[in-house]
Amino acid sequence: MIYYFIIMQSVSLDNSFNNSKLFFSRIELSKILSCYSSGVSRGKWKDYAINFKKNEAIFFMFKHSLASPDCILTKFKKKKKNEIIFNLNYNNKKKNNFKKIDDLLILLKRNNLKIL
Repeated sequence: MIYYFIIMQSVSLDNSFNNSKLFFSRIELSKILSCYSSGVSRGKWKDYAINFKKNEAIFFMFKHSLASPDCILTKFKKKKKNEIIFNLNYNNKKKNNFKKIDDLLILLKRNNLKIL
């Protein structure tokens, strides 16, 4: 039992990660990854990254692994009102703030549609 306890202490995460308070929920992340996977199947994106800070969670989508992000989805908490806001930055153009992630993803899917 002592050996097991020592292993668990060495696996513990960095304190800065444990102090993070805002994450994507399982449902939100599932919706984001569904949108991302449709972009991957069309050849739009090839890589993604997720970053968590104290008052925001960020999902980056990349055209190439070494390029700057093509699309940035941000979930952040307003400090004064304690409400959650979603933001979309697509092709270096900042979009409006959204209160629901579904509204943000509808706009993102609309931007990704290609007429053949």
